[in-house]
Amino acid sequence: MVVHSYYDEDPRVRREAEALVAAGDEVDVFALRREADEATGVVDGVRVHRLGVQRHQGAGIGVYLREYLSFLVRAGLALTRAHRRRRYALVQVHSLPDFLAFAALPLRLAGVPLLLDLHEAMPEFFRSRFPRAASPLAHRLLRLQERSSIALATAVVTVNQSMADRLVDIGVRRDKVGVVANSASLARFDPAAHAVRSFAADGTVRFIYAGALTPTYELDVVLHAFARIAAERPDLRFALDLYGRGDAEPRLRDQAAALGLAERITFHGRIPIEDVPAAIAAADVGLAPTRHDRFTDASLSTKLFEYAAMGKPVVATRLPLVERTFPPGTLSTYPAGNAPAMAAAILAVVDDPDAREAAVERTLAIVRDASWEHEAAVYRAIVERLRRPDLVGS
Repeated sequence: MVVHSYYDEDPRVRREAEALVAAGDEVDVFALRREADEATGVVDGVRVHRLGVQRHQGAGIGVYLREYLSFLVRAGLALTRAHRRRRYALVQVHSLPDFLAFAALPLRLAGVPLLLDLHEAMPEFFRSRFPRAASPLAHRLLRLQERSSIALATAVVTVNQSMADRLVDIGVRRDKVGVVANSASLARFDPAAHAVRSFAADGTVRFIYAGALTPTYELDVVLHAFARIAAERPDLRFALDLYGRGDAEPRLRDQAAALGLAERITFHGRIPIEDVPAAIAAADVGLAPTRHDRFTDASLSTKLFEYAAMGKPVVATRLPLVERTFPPGTLSTYPAGNAPAMAAAILAVVDDPDAREAAVERTLAIVRDASWEHEAAVYRAIVERLRRPDLVGS
């Protein structure tokens, strides 16, 4: 596997790699390397090769491009050298960026199948993340690199049916596209493995957000919603724990102070995946805010599944895939960008324990049916179909 991320922080890549190891396969991952990281290591049975490139979250487009290209070259060289020893039966490349698929070009020329895992729609992601740089020319170039990367691949998988339909709409053969959904692992997100917390057990309603602190996730709206709640319900004790990092953090800290919320909000930074279930278990309500634009039209946050798997009520933005996946009576939702509506959705969860408990049970049933334990079988079947047994390493 080749992925432009820190392996230990990437839930999807880890789930897939560990699913293959559990089935008896040997898996090598080529990923980013932080300054303090070892160059190589084994994580839960997966060999991780950390290349000398770091992420510059929140940087300008030029920095991102240099970072992407540097990793593309290093990954291509490392993968080619390793193949001489390991004789890979399959290469899987995770986007973003899509053009990282070309790191596997030497192996494709040698007959090794390539599975391209499209986590996002890169043209729409770019337009959402860099609106000032978006232009018709930039969009055409991003579409070109997307199509070229898909053409190089033997097969493509993506995260939901909406994303798969989009690929078919732009001309990808339907039989080339598969879906491996992002869902929670019930083995990892197991409430029975943690102390049970009754709702507001210490007299404080504890909210949690575990994810990136970037503009895509409308945490500024969250802070305005909590400021409204603080003004309207001074009797309600609440706290918000933010687990994650990103370029929006300085602005969010300033906003929290300006709104008088600094003492109620804790910025914990990013924590290991292994620690996320315990953090959720210690909370009362999970938050999944997301801006609504063309990019997030096909978005369904894994956070929804993780909170629900841990038996917590969820407040989420009312996005198309959220409504399609979770019917009325499950999540408490609000229109994107609407802080008063979000405040009302939060208070609906806090003030009605019967409805809250019923929603938790209904949501948990959906999450169990769509768990990673089910998706892992789908994923392994795709890998088994594509791999070349004659190239299995020595």
